[in-house]
Amino acid sequence: MLQQLFDLSGRVALVTGASRGLGQYMAKALARAGADIAITSRDQARLAETAEDILDIGGRVLSVELDVLNLSRIQSAVQDVEAHFGRLDVLVNNAGCNVRRRALEVTAEDWDKVVNTNLRGAFFVAQAAARIMKAQHWGRVINIGSVTCVAGYAGMGPYCASRGGIKQLTMSLAHDWAEYGITVNCLAPGWFKTEQSRMLYEDETWLSMLKERIPMARPGRPDDLDGMVVFLASESSRYVTGQTYLVDGGVSIGAIRAMPQSELE
Repeated sequence: MLQQLFDLSGRVALVTGASRGLGQYMAKALARAGADIAITSRDQARLAETAEDILDIGGRVLSVELDVLNLSRIQSAVQDVEAHFGRLDVLVNNAGCNVRRRALEVTAEDWDKVVNTNLRGAFFVAQAAARIMKAQHWGRVINIGSVTCVAGYAGMGPYCASRGGIKQLTMSLAHDWAEYGITVNCLAPGWFKTEQSRMLYEDETWLSMLKERIPMARPGRPDDLDGMVVFLASESSRYVTGQTYLVDGGVSIGAIRAMPQSELE
C-alpha cells in the first residue's frame, strides 16, 4: 500500500527545460517511478539524450519544442502533450535562466529575460496545464524555485526576484486550484553540481567557501532531488499544497561551520 502511494504508473508528467541540468534528472526520476514523460526545450535536438535515457528506463516519452517566452506556443505545446498521451497529470515547471550581474549593471533586457522566463513563463505554463487537470479533477504542479526563494545573493537581483515570486505564486495557485483537486508546491534546490555548472565547482577556493556554508558540507547531487519530486508528483502528497520545500543541505538556515563538530562535544 505504501509503495502504491509513490507509484506514477498511468500518470503523464510534463517537464519543461528538460534538455539538461536538473530538469533532465527530474524527468528521469519520474520515469523510473512509472510515469510517461513529455519533455520540452527551445531546441528539440538537445532533448535527444534525455529522451533516449527515458526510453532505456522503459517509459514512453514525447519531445516538444517550447520557449516559455512564447505565450501562444505554451498553450499549443500543452495541447500537444494531451493529444499524444490523452491526459496530463503532473507539471514540473523547471524552465529558467539567469544573468549574473551586479545590480548597478543590470539592464532592462536582463531583467525582462530572467523574470519573464522564470516567473511569467512558469505562470502561463501552469495555467495551460491546470485547464487539463481541472477537467480530470486531479493534478500536481511542481514549480521549481531555488534557495533564492528565501535568500538573496549579490549579482543575482532579477533571478532572486523571480524565485521569490515563484514562492508567492505557488501559494496563490494552491489556494486558487485546490477545489479542482490540483496541488501546487515549490521544490527549491540549493547549490547543485551539474554538468553545466561543473567549471564553477572546479574552483577549489570557491568550493571550500561554499562547503563552509552548507551544514552537510557538500553541494547537492542531481539524484538528491529524486525522492522529493516523486513525492510531490504522487498520491503520497495529496494533502500537501502551497508549500516550498528546500532541498539544500541546510544552507538556507544561514549557519557557517565555525569549528569541527568534534570540538563542540
